[in-house]
Amino acid sequence: MSSLLRLAAFVFLCASFSAAADLSDVLYKSGGSLSTYEQQRCKLDVYLPKGGKGFATLVWFHGGGLTGGNKDADSTKKVAQGLARSGVGVVVPNYRLSPQAKYPAYIEDATAAVAWTLQHIAQQGGDTQRVFVGGHSAGAYLTLMLGMDAHYLAAFGLKPQQLAGLIPVSAQVMTHYTVREERGIAKFSVTADEAAPVRFADVKNLPPMLVLCADKDMPARAEENVYLVALMKGAGNKRVTLQVIADRNHGSVGNNIANEGDPARVAILEFMRVNKAAK
Repeated sequence: MSSLLRLAAFVFLCASFSAAADLSDVLYKSGGSLSTYEQQRCKLDVYLPKGGKGFATLVWFHGGGLTGGNKDADSTKKVAQGLARSGVGVVVPNYRLSPQAKYPAYIEDATAAVAWTLQHIAQQGGDTQRVFVGGHSAGAYLTLMLGMDAHYLAAFGLKPQQLAGLIPVSAQVMTHYTVREERGIAKFSVTADEAAPVRFADVKNLPPMLVLCADKDMPARAEENVYLVALMKGAGNKRVTLQVIADRNHGSVGNNIANEGDPARVAILEFMRVNKAAK
């Protein structure tokens, strides 16, 4: 390959990863009661597939331990851009962070972003029966809380059954360690109260769920995911699947979803292809 062709290929590759969102910094909460912090953080970006209508959409929440992270991080944008190239719409929200916001503010923000998507994605060509919710790490925790504890969506007149599926990647399924620390509880103290997705493992009629984690995940994280799936199956939920991704750690299992052929990405796209919300 000539040097000119190599340069062109490099420029094309860089452009594909630096493409801007189709909609940027959309405020997904409204009203005169919003705090300054809500106005700063409660915004989302939308990445749309090219030339398609009736596409599936994934609301994707970034990680960061509920204390950090941003929709504008390169790793998050690459995941969104990569999935959009595969024909999926991707909505990437920010949400308020601890300690400036405390439980359950970040879950309520995440739910508001999902409600916005259900209300608006059809205007961009998306299928409202094919709206999925997923995220990595803290984003996966938010995914499970709003998708399993029905009262969050109920605040917007919605039900979990209106979601086509949940895709948590390396989620904390016990009470999140940041929530524990807000309450003065040690990070590795075992707690499973109303702030723990595992408390809702026996809820009936949950959306289909694809649970992903890494074989070299952070301490106890893979085990928590295995436990959640075992409880759900024991309670009779047949629409939950666990996949442990080989040769991945806590960061790479989420970040590598940006790459074509990545096993987590392949599993996500197949899950989104075959599932649809009930009418």
